[in-house]
Amino acid sequence: MAHILHAKELLMDLSTSSPIAATAPPVMIGDAIPLIDVSDYLAGTPGAAEKTAAQLRFAFENVGFYYLAGHGVPQKLIDDTYAAAARFHAQPMEAKLAVKVDEHNIGYMPIQQKAPPNAAAQGKKPSQNEAYFLRRERNANDPDVLSGRRFHAQNKWPADLPGFREAALAYISTLEGLCQKLVKLYALALDLPETYFDACFARPHMILRMSRYPQIDGTDESVESLVPHTDSGFMTLLPPNKVQGLSILLPDGRWMDAPGIENAFVVNGGDILHRWSNERFLSTPHRVRNVSGQVRYAIPFFCDPDHDTMIECLPSCHSAERPSKYPPIKFGDYALWFAAQRYGHISQATAPTDAEVAPGARATSRWQA
Repeated sequence: MAHILHAKELLMDLSTSSPIAATAPPVMIGDAIPLIDVSDYLAGTPGAAEKTAAQLRFAFENVGFYYLAGHGVPQKLIDDTYAAAARFHAQPMEAKLAVKVDEHNIGYMPIQQKAPPNAAAQGKKPSQNEAYFLRRERNANDPDVLSGRRFHAQNKWPADLPGFREAALAYISTLEGLCQKLVKLYALALDLPETYFDACFARPHMILRMSRYPQIDGTDESVESLVPHTDSGFMTLLPPNKVQGLSILLPDGRWMDAPGIENAFVVNGGDILHRWSNERFLSTPHRVRNVSGQVRYAIPFFCDPDHDTMIECLPSCHSAERPSKYPPIKFGDYALWFAAQRYGHISQATAPTDAEVAPGARATSRWQA
């Protein structure tokens, strides 16, 4: 088992007697991934929002990933959610298939039998992981449920796992609240008013993915636990994991293992943030290779804008010298386009075409898991 670093120890290099200048870069992990402490910002300390936003800007303009410390998410909640993921995947296959994934991308997805086209073109075999997807909890009378709106269906819950539903929903609720606070920093980092994204994330599109990664043969380069890819959305939060395996592709072309840091989430942006910012903020390829000798579980949380949000170049990210590279598109349409490419259970019949999303749009999602 890999050694888990401690966020508090890593942050001891920062002075507690005087504030950091707004332009100062954050602490770096492995000379590449910034460690950003948001505790002062969440506490409302004067000047903390601007200072933290400057560190966030540095992270996204240089690497596309950062470690999030001081987030306030209880460790017990994280532990309970990991335990819930393990309980779900320990069920017999028959029980998991009873909640098989559907066109809303809700439910259980077995290990895939076919690699995505871009991964297959690189000689990769299908990703070696199984996953269970949850979204916002909705009741049967929800107007979006009644209308059959895509990605707005009810969750599919396992029948015989007492306490599972409560643990998962507590985690989803807590992470949603955290993301709604973090998007204010993203706005400041993009030279926008602090409240710019508030309406877009009042009821965000969100997914909790409970993944199980079996051990793979580390000598076969064609086999990955999760093939190199970029995420499709705005923000992904991955809590600390005692079983390592995540690595990211640095701008200089090196793959770097992302070490586990106790009490710090790994956070990255995706293709929507990249597109919205006119490619100012990076969407960085990453992968998982579980060669630890044991099963690895992961509980990434994906937080994106509301489906009706129009994704068009942010006012601070284009100019006469830097024109917008992409046409406007509703987030829901983009999400359907991406899902139809990535997952075999999502029909492409009603999805936007590449040409409708943008000329060359496939290149913005060139890394697909």
